[in-house]
Amino acid sequence: MKELTQRELAVLEILWKIEKGFVNDVLDKFPDPKPPYTTVSSIIRILETKGYVKHKAFGKTHEYAPCISKVKYKKGLLKNMVSHFFEGSFDNVVSFMAKENELTEKEITEISTLIEHYKNKGNE
Repeated sequence: MKELTQRELAVLEILWKIEKGFVNDVLDKFPDPKPPYTTVSSIIRILETKGYVKHKAFGKTHEYAPCISKVKYKKGLLKNMVSHFFEGSFDNVVSFMAKENELTEKEITEISTLIEHYKNKGNE
């Protein structure tokens, strides 16, 4: 999975929300000050090249839609991060967070509860 720039991710976030649209539809969802039309159009074409967006042609204009769900994108990012920085081990991620005091007691309890829940769900 290719990593996205902040601008690419901003455009993809809009496409996830609107599900499909033309460049102007994406541009309308940007907060002010809005980027130029040509910038948004270029970013969408880059996203298409990277395999995140597809288009349907209507004459000279194109309607764009995401080809990957937000959940699939997040899963891929997380897997890449764990693979590159934590030797592919989610145990190493949690251990790192705990050692760095990044987890509160409440979060540790919630993680434990989630693990137990999904562990028990697998036994059903």
